[in-house]
Amino acid sequence: MVQLGQPVDDFKLPATGDKHLALHDFKGQKLVLYFYPKDNTPGCTREGQAFRDAFEAFQAAGATILGVSRDSVRTHENFCAKHAFPFDLISDADELLCKQFDVIKEKNMYGRKYMGIERSTFLIDENGVLQAQWRKVKVPGHVEEVLEAVKKL
Repeated sequence: MVQLGQPVDDFKLPATGDKHLALHDFKGQKLVLYFYPKDNTPGCTREGQAFRDAFEAFQAAGATILGVSRDSVRTHENFCAKHAFPFDLISDADELLCKQFDVIKEKNMYGRKYMGIERSTFLIDENGVLQAQWRKVKVPGHVEEVLEAVKKL
């Protein structure tokens, strides 16, 4: 599991744009990795749109944004196209990255318990070291908070 102030283990997973993305692809850049439960759901859509709307500010601060969920690349492609996301989404169908970042938690919806992704964001520095984390994220104001942390890094 990742720890603040420690290097993040490399990964390589399928992503939108017919890519396989690895942590080492982003060496020399700040990386915002945000985990969300499911494409095309209200909270996840609002979060993606907020990152989309702040995309240029993140780029100006030297950061790349990547979204991660267990959805398929095909579903991600449709989600990206529908909302004009300018960043890639990673498909973590086998939960490898989810487990590395410990974001799979027991959730409860309408009295039914299940295991799902807890909305979480991680800020990794240019050397691959975890510098900040946000868990149990509430969407309103979150992207602005992450952007401020990126600017201070």
